[in-house]
Amino acid sequence: MTFSYPIAVRWSDIDSYEHVNNVRYFDYLQEARIAFLSTVVGSRQYFDDYPCVLVSQTLDYLRPIVLRPQPYDVDVWIEAVGRTSYTIGSSIVDRSTGGADVYANATSVIVAVDGETHAKRELFEPERAALLRNIRAA
Repeated sequence: MTFSYPIAVRWSDIDSYEHVNNVRYFDYLQEARIAFLSTVVGSRQYFDDYPCVLVSQTLDYLRPIVLRPQPYDVDVWIEAVGRTSYTIGSSIVDRSTGGADVYANATSVIVAVDGETHAKRELFEPERAALLRNIRAA
């Protein structure tokens, strides 16, 4: 399954080169990731029910994002599920012209933690099952 989340570029996202500052890409990915995880488990309180932390994120910039009225899409999916962690794939794409031009690709590793001690924990069974149902086929 691939989840698609629209991202509107804000004037404050633009840098002196007249495109989205590289740091804002991470904001777009985070916003889409939170919406995706809440949808996957059907809980608006995903992080209360299934505490977790981002431990690693890589991002490949493929082309600059510019300010415009149409939103870009952030596609999000589960790549892998382990015992205590899972990997999320993401792409920022433009579908405004009927195609799907890719502007960036990212991989994020999330580790489940105990909400009180912040120690690593095993994925809860409902959490694990929901994540496994949403793995994108290669």
